[in-house]
Amino acid sequence: MTQYLLDTSVIIDVLNDKHGRAAIIRKFLHQDNSFCCCSINIAEIYAGMRPKERSHTEAFLDSLYCYDITKKIAARAGTLKYEWSQRGITLSTSDTIIAAVALAHNLVLMTDNLKHYPMPELRKFDSF
Repeated sequence: MTQYLLDTSVIIDVLNDKHGRAAIIRKFLHQDNSFCCCSINIAEIYAGMRPKERSHTEAFLDSLYCYDITKKIAARAGTLKYEWSQRGITLSTSDTIIAAVALAHNLVLMTDNLKHYPMPELRKFDSF
């Protein structure tokens, strides 16, 4: 069984039934995989959610296990952001937090934004 951490863009696509994301999620669930998110995903989703989308969105988010951002994860995220900035690559704090959650829990990050996650040690699913 593989546990996938969904990037916010993937969650949005599932909620809006775009790019076949919901079908991919269903297919993976039938193969005994699981899906999760983290608290930064929740904040990003709520930041763009319209009132009429609330019940559908909350139902989907409630179906995902949600990882918290611990002090250790926050420190790793900050370190990732700093290390990549030293290489001339600017990453968002949100993306480095998501990456740090995936690394801390050995999750596969499901994303279509590979440039946001250049870390070679991060396991990524990007076959969309």
